[in-house]
Amino acid sequence: MDSAAQTSPSLLARLGGSVTDAAAWDEFVRRYGVRVLGWCRHWGLQPADAEDVCQDVLLKVARQMRTFRYEPGKSFRGWLKTVARSAWCDWLEARRRMAQGSGDSDVRAALESVAAQDDLVRRLEDEFDRELLEIAAARVRLRVEPATWEAFKLTAVDGRPAAEAAERTGLKVATVFVAKGRVQKMLQDEVRRLDADG
Repeated sequence: MDSAAQTSPSLLARLGGSVTDAAAWDEFVRRYGVRVLGWCRHWGLQPADAEDVCQDVLLKVARQMRTFRYEPGKSFRGWLKTVARSAWCDWLEARRRMAQGSGDSDVRAALESVAAQDDLVRRLEDEFDRELLEIAAARVRLRVEPATWEAFKLTAVDGRPAAEAAERTGLKVATVFVAKGRVQKMLQDEVRRLDADG
């Protein structure tokens, strides 16, 4: 797997330990700068504005890394995205204040489209989550018996009763419940792993 896509606890520890560790910050920008820039572009910013907001995000991260503690069970990418979204909102608010009285129709149009941008962000995130689930499902399916996967699919996806799933798969009803729970847990773990890896 591409190391640039993985969260590096040692890198985060170095950043928290010293704001003057230039090599660590270069590595951080290489790993995460493109990701932040991509989010800004997805949120409707022009290239130059996206770069400005990206810089703001990196400055905020630099300030917060002094007290940040990485928790392996949580998503660093999710935290970083929250910081980026906050910086994007701050940028929009600053543009709104600048636009008051300026008659700048471009800024007004951008502000009026915030709801549309929020909808786009939500749809992009939903699509990302759907893709993660599809990848996770493909991986988990290879790790379980066909009857186990079929029992999970019939009950959890198709909403069929456990008795029907048992009859169709040749498993006992109790085994169907166990299979459903086991596959759901495997899927959750795999989605979490994929999400953390970026």
